[in-house]
Amino acid sequence: MVKLLLIDDDTDLCELLGEYLTQQGFTVSMCHNGQDGLDAAKREAYDLILLDVMLPKLDGFEVLKALRQHILTPVIMLTAKGDDFDRIFGLELGADDYIPKPFNHRELVARIRAITRRIEFCQQPTLQTQPLQVGAVAMELMTRTVTVNGKAVVVTGTEFEILHLLLQKPGQIISKQDISVQVLGRRLAPFDRSIDMHVSNLRKKLQCGEANPIQTVRGIGYVLTIGDHA
Repeated sequence: MVKLLLIDDDTDLCELLGEYLTQQGFTVSMCHNGQDGLDAAKREAYDLILLDVMLPKLDGFEVLKALRQHILTPVIMLTAKGDDFDRIFGLELGADDYIPKPFNHRELVARIRAITRRIEFCQQPTLQTQPLQVGAVAMELMTRTVTVNGKAVVVTGTEFEILHLLLQKPGQIISKQDISVQVLGRRLAPFDRSIDMHVSNLRKKLQCGEANPIQTVRGIGYVLTIGDHA
């Protein structure tokens, strides 16, 4: 059963949302300020964290920044509707996705399942045990680890899945829309920069030599171009 941690100071929303998510088959724990939420995330393992931006004691960004120093649990930020700064900043800090308030409960469940489904897939014992490698970049699906020139690189779950898509098709252009649908489980809305931000974070982590392994194809998407793909 998928374990969720909901961190939001709106107790009425937490009660309603917690009841709904429980009915959908999730186990839900709740905290109503940033410090308690951070402590809970460090104390116990969760499959996914729902994190509000506006929180007492520590705001959502402070919680996320502290989490990402040690914990790669997927995080969906709950942001104010229309606040692009919050969304972009959250993604820069390592959030996996965001959903603006007020939100449709069914859409939230779809986002949660899209993220947790990726993790469950990679944990299947039937998956290949050999690393997937192109050039200097390699990944191990079972352990969800990434290395560059043999050195471990820490990536978030969303970054891992984007890289997985690119590694499977080196030299082929993959559109932003395809990445969003396959990784986030949703189509990109107009002016949605979430995939751009995830790729930007990933490129910084994968830098090996002068040429960046992930190239932008303007107006279309991204392509993995690491030397000889043979």
